[in-house]
Amino acid sequence: MTPSPINDAPSAWEEGGPERLYVLTGGRGASGRRADIDLITLVVARAAARPEMQPEHASILRMCHWPLSMAEISAYLKLPFSVVAILVSDLLRESLVEVRASVRMDGLGDPELLKAVMNGLQRL
Repeated sequence: MTPSPINDAPSAWEEGGPERLYVLTGGRGASGRRADIDLITLVVARAAARPEMQPEHASILRMCHWPLSMAEISAYLKLPFSVVAILVSDLLRESLVEVRASVRMDGLGDPELLKAVMNGLQRL
């Protein structure tokens, strides 16, 4: 008797294959709002998870009682960033989460001043 390929090989669904990712996002791609979201964007839940929610949406709400970066959420859910960005965008559209932009380095000051401060601190 030959082994069944269905039972022996791990399915694409279990490994995060494209079929599962397609179902999670409803076949949607990047939206306009997703442009505001990057790997270090912080996400904070503004509502509790509801039983009728998609499990991944509920997981994001449960884990984001404190700010978490998109990279952390992606790692905890074991999903690609692009999929998590779509899921967070869904929650954002429903005002269930708040996103906080990361701090941009261009507004932090003169690099020479920062080097002088760093050198001064090293001398202490």
